[in-house]
Amino acid sequence: MNIKVVAMRALRVLLVLLALGFCAYSVIHQWDATTKAFREMSWPTLAGALVTGLAGLFAWTLGWRTFLGGLGSHLPLQVAYRISAVSQLGKYVPGKVWALVTQIEMAREHKVPAERSFGSTLLAVATSTACGLAVAAVTLPLTSAAARREYWWLFLLAPFMLAALHPKVVTWALDLMLKLVRRPPLEHPVSLGVTLRAVGWTVLGWALFGVHTWLLCLAVGGDGPGLPFLATGAYALAFVAGFLVFIAPGGIGAREAALTVVLTPVLPAGAPVVVAIASRVVLTVADLLNAGAGLLLGRSARRHRAEAALSADEGGNEADRHALVRGTKPTKE
Repeated sequence: MNIKVVAMRALRVLLVLLALGFCAYSVIHQWDATTKAFREMSWPTLAGALVTGLAGLFAWTLGWRTFLGGLGSHLPLQVAYRISAVSQLGKYVPGKVWALVTQIEMAREHKVPAERSFGSTLLAVATSTACGLAVAAVTLPLTSAAARREYWWLFLLAPFMLAALHPKVVTWALDLMLKLVRRPPLEHPVSLGVTLRAVGWTVLGWALFGVHTWLLCLAVGGDGPGLPFLATGAYALAFVAGFLVFIAPGGIGAREAALTVVLTPVLPAGAPVVVAIASRVVLTVADLLNAGAGLLLGRSARRHRAEAALSADEGGNEADRHALVRGTKPTKE
């Protein structure tokens, strides 16, 4: 087997182990608060929050895949899902670059040039951030005085970031970054249609995460016609705040603090912390389930490729058949 392939698989395994370690630490560090939060939630509520969280992550995957296709690399949905699901564990490792590195290397296995992976990931991140700020800017000023008071400066960024998603601005910025790292410019700049489709998937993701947060708020005594909008804006603002804290793995701490600030005026005493912790744990489980499904899909795909190759080679013996399925070297040519 190619040494580089072995090295990348080893790096991927190390990344998964590190991410699992940080995920476990984040839960164990708040174990008492976590168990208290879960005792206050019903299992149907937690299941609903998990399902909507998984759906939100999938919508964002479709947004990234749309950008990648717009740049010239059209991946099958199963492949794009596997790459996104596994690489996103990198966000739990401090530094926030590991998800990008893993995504680029996994996409390279499917003949996706590094500059396209780099560009599509930056576009997806910029779009989720800009749309998140826009969602918060639309929903929170009408429903949360606390958000207006504490995070007014983030709302000011929303129109500028949305304007920066215009294809001409995006192409110029990405080509400049690629030039700085001595990579060729983009072959297929994204079109306005591609950008709008990706924005649509991203906004759908924010809406689903809003339902996730709203269900948790209902479980701790929240009510009122404005609660769905407040929950959606609160999560969007909290996610962006967590993303801007570069060192914190998965935005831990910053996301919970922002969510608590926004929800405090509308939920019973102590309930906002319960919602913040429950949301963190449920979405961590969603990331782990996604990654597990992605790893299983990858193993299944390799097995099918090996079996297809063997069926095309009628001269292969039984020992070679088992060796190829396991991914080891056959006994003879």
